[in-house]
Amino acid sequence: MKTKLTKLFVCLFALCTLVCANAAAQDKKADKKKKTAEVTFVVSMFCENCKAKIERHIAWEKGVKELNVNLDKKLVTIGYDPSKTNEEALKKALEALEYTCEKPDESPTESK
Repeated sequence: MKTKLTKLFVCLFALCTLVCANAAAQDKKADKKKKTAEVTFVVSMFCENCKAKIERHIAWEKGVKELNVNLDKKLVTIGYDPSKTNEEALKKALEALEYTCEKPDESPTESK
């Protein structure tokens, strides 16, 4: 009887340990997703090769988590970890590929 209780206690302890470890891992993943910032640039790209070049190189920049390149609108949207990089570093990386880039004008334009 005593060995059965000991085995039961050990099994319950192991189960509790696994559940707590799993919960901690999920909290860590949620924290990483919250730490993502996003920036959009208007880039001087003209063809599919330009788009492919940006996708190949910028995806490997330090801290880049997501990358969306829209050739029609000439927009590059980058999701990044602000603890590893910043907007200026990402802009310099695009300029190193010999593209001009600037932040899009967010103010509404008035037509007269």
